[in-house]
Amino acid sequence: MDDISLYLLVASILIGYLLGLISGLTPGIHTNNFALLLVAASPFFIGYGFGPMYVAVIIISNSITHTFLDIIPSIFLGAPDADTALAVLPGHRLLLQGRAIEAIRLSAIGSFGSVIASMLLLIPLIFLFRGYYLIQGYIGFILLFIVLIMLFSENGERIEGQGSLAHLKFKGYATLIFLLSGILGLLSFEREFLIGSLIGLPNPSVLFPLFSGLFGAPLLIQSILSKTVIPEQMKGAFHLTRYRVLRGIATGTMAGAIVSFLPGVSSAIGTLLSRLFIKDDLTIDSHREFLVSLSGVNTANSIFCLVVLYVIGKSRSGAMIAVNEIYDAAMWDGSVLIVFVTVIFFVSLISYFSTVIAGERASAVLPHINYQIMCIAVLIVITVMVVLFTGWFGLILFLSSVPLGLMPTYAKVRRSHLMGVLMLPLIVMFL
Repeated sequence: MDDISLYLLVASILIGYLLGLISGLTPGIHTNNFALLLVAASPFFIGYGFGPMYVAVIIISNSITHTFLDIIPSIFLGAPDADTALAVLPGHRLLLQGRAIEAIRLSAIGSFGSVIASMLLLIPLIFLFRGYYLIQGYIGFILLFIVLIMLFSENGERIEGQGSLAHLKFKGYATLIFLLSGILGLLSFEREFLIGSLIGLPNPSVLFPLFSGLFGAPLLIQSILSKTVIPEQMKGAFHLTRYRVLRGIATGTMAGAIVSFLPGVSSAIGTLLSRLFIKDDLTIDSHREFLVSLSGVNTANSIFCLVVLYVIGKSRSGAMIAVNEIYDAAMWDGSVLIVFVTVIFFVSLISYFSTVIAGERASAVLPHINYQIMCIAVLIVITVMVVLFTGWFGLILFLSSVPLGLMPTYAKVRRSHLMGVLMLPLIVMFL
């Protein structure tokens, strides 16, 4: 590795951080889109003296910052991306209880805690990742096992006096929702070639219209129909026991590590995996711990995707595909990884405070806005973005997803079963 210019390194971190602020706070924009745009813009940066390693630092800084900030539009606007889709309902419930600031703080501590935990696990997991090829042929069975646990753990709404077999009804609902969303996913991925951005966005994905329809739009529609009023948001620290905070960080970090290891599996599946370790007792503490875990999954996954690229040369995310294209991982040595990990720590520290501050600013403004009008406006904006980012086929997928996204609420089962949209296609692909 060549001598490092501290000036260029700091400048690269700041550029990536600022881009992460934009992508994280803007609904519908994923860090992978920015990463691919940065690949296209790399000649510009190189022309100003930013070598390949510094462009890679920009992409990594952007990716990490995004995982901190993307919780804000998910909670306040109900506009998730694939990584925060399952946070919409718990985050929204805390928002309606005047606890949005607390939710943001929990998310921030989950992300930063996972950075610390990931660094502590870095060396052991480097050795573990070298055993990737031993399980490569069993990935489909691993995913199927996760799905079976998810479905069998569904007990539905707790009603006093219900029969002892009532849980079977809810398991049936959950299975139906999983299969319907899975079939939608299969049909969507088979026809992904029909997706085309009207504004020239590189590599548009079916995930944006699908997740917006399954998780974002139903929440907005329910808020409009129920005439939801946002209360004044309480200030102060979060209220969650140290044990549950640490457990949320631990489960999120380990789930992020697992999915970074598996090909084709996104952090959205890691969120589902971490959910299995948190008792879904519908209490505030359950929602709090889930937000910690979810944010830990997303941030840890971004870190461990970098480690996987270094150890076995496999790109597990759009950001790492971009990094590898700019700065070939085959050329790295241990010192390069140390630089990248140091960058991650410092950009995470900045992002933690940025997330808390941005959440406090948003929570101060939101109660003074007509929430129904805002939900209608956000629903229109998401629909327009679906068309612009994914074309008319994306709009069809979005509209097809919305009715399915409403089903878990009325069936009284967890919305996580809608993750069949990803899980079933992956299981079919690997079995």
